[in-house]
Amino acid sequence: MVSMVRILSLIALLLSLSFTSGAADVPDAAKPQPAANVEARNGRFQALHPDQYASWLATAQQSAREDALAEDPRLVILWAGYAFAKDYNKPRGHAYALTDVRETLRTGAPKGNDDGPMPMACWSCKSPDVAREIAENGEQAYFHGQWARGGPQVVNVLGCADCHNTAAPGFSSGKPALALSRPYAARAMNALGTPFEQASRFDQQSMVCGQCHVEYYFAGKSKAVTFPWKQGTTADAMEALYDDIRFSDWTHQLSGAPMLKAQHPEYETWRSGIHGQNNVTCIDCHMPKVQNSQGQLYTSHKIGNPFDNFEQTCATCHTQDKQTLTRIVAERKQSIGEIKLKVEDQLVHAHFEAKAARDAGVSEAALAPALQDIRHAQWRWDYSIASHGIHMHAPEVALRTLGTALDNAAEARIKLAHLLASKGINGPVALPDISTKEKAQQAIGLNMPQILAEKIQFLKAVVPAWEQEAQREGRLDK
Repeated sequence: MVSMVRILSLIALLLSLSFTSGAADVPDAAKPQPAANVEARNGRFQALHPDQYASWLATAQQSAREDALAEDPRLVILWAGYAFAKDYNKPRGHAYALTDVRETLRTGAPKGNDDGPMPMACWSCKSPDVAREIAENGEQAYFHGQWARGGPQVVNVLGCADCHNTAAPGFSSGKPALALSRPYAARAMNALGTPFEQASRFDQQSMVCGQCHVEYYFAGKSKAVTFPWKQGTTADAMEALYDDIRFSDWTHQLSGAPMLKAQHPEYETWRSGIHGQNNVTCIDCHMPKVQNSQGQLYTSHKIGNPFDNFEQTCATCHTQDKQTLTRIVAERKQSIGEIKLKVEDQLVHAHFEAKAARDAGVSEAALAPALQDIRHAQWRWDYSIASHGIHMHAPEVALRTLGTALDNAAEARIKLAHLLASKGINGPVALPDISTKEKAQQAIGLNMPQILAEKIQFLKAVVPAWEQEAQREGRLDK
């Protein structure tokens, strides 16, 4: 059962809510296919890999819930008309991936077996049951329908079969093989030039993480997860692709701009940064080799901050001490944060100014160039701040991308000033009080008490029924 503490907290993890697409559906014969006989029940591997399993369980210690909207209410305005304006929290340990996607207000409070508001794709990075479902039924069948359809099927927390081929003999003999368990990720990696099977061990390590820590959108009628890499993996290249296919995640409630929501492009920013360029992998920094009580080395699955295991991570390459590197990283983070807030301030004004221009009678055709600037500015801002750890992975990429976002936002406001002046509006457009999350949500008309009440009822009644069904049918161990 869901505890009242968890119910009342209602914390979100990063998810996309894409509803508009200009791309094709999943191919009928998607390849390469994941291995059959995927074992999604993580507890079945405890005896085989006790150290790895215990460290994986320890991700539950990373339980702190940080409300990003409360910390920065501007975000509510930037995502007005999109479910992120209701609920957005900073990520926590892998142990909470499934809990958080159930509890976030972004997934709504569905009652029926095939209710939304989200598509099935919203489960895709949250559980090894996704790999099992695709292996057993294919991608078309997995992506079909709305989010609630997956509730009784997707029940095991992110774990072994997400990154390993649990059907391979090596997994049982003590040498678990890495695997791309999501065919859509395998196709995207192939498109970059090196199929997973031909990649080096180091490249495979990062590819596995890149199945989920990546930018994606929901394509076609089935809302299938798709990586926008056909023209490259930079913010510029993905923006160009989205423009070419006329894709948008939502239409902004205030400005009417066709918006893009970046997910969490860690793989892309890592590739562009100094670590990726030198083939220092995600594993090197986030899953180091550590010793067990018998002095034997194993890979820690308590994925976390490299500074938590400084001697096993940073110190294997860097000569600076921990204090020095901590200071350097903090300075980079502060520099990125300062520009981030400048971009947000410009975008908040731009969204309200675009609304004022439309309300004053400016035509959609006249507004279009300014709205395109808003779209590009917010995409570049989001790409930079949604990539967790970008101050470590590629600070120069963040600073450049935020700089271009600031330019785009300024261009939008100049165009909007001319449009407003053409309607006799020469002074600044007044903003409502958005000093807190609650005030910002009120400013865009969100009925948060009702949204919260519906979610509480969903967690009380629907989620326990999902788990009971999964236990009856053997998909979830008691």
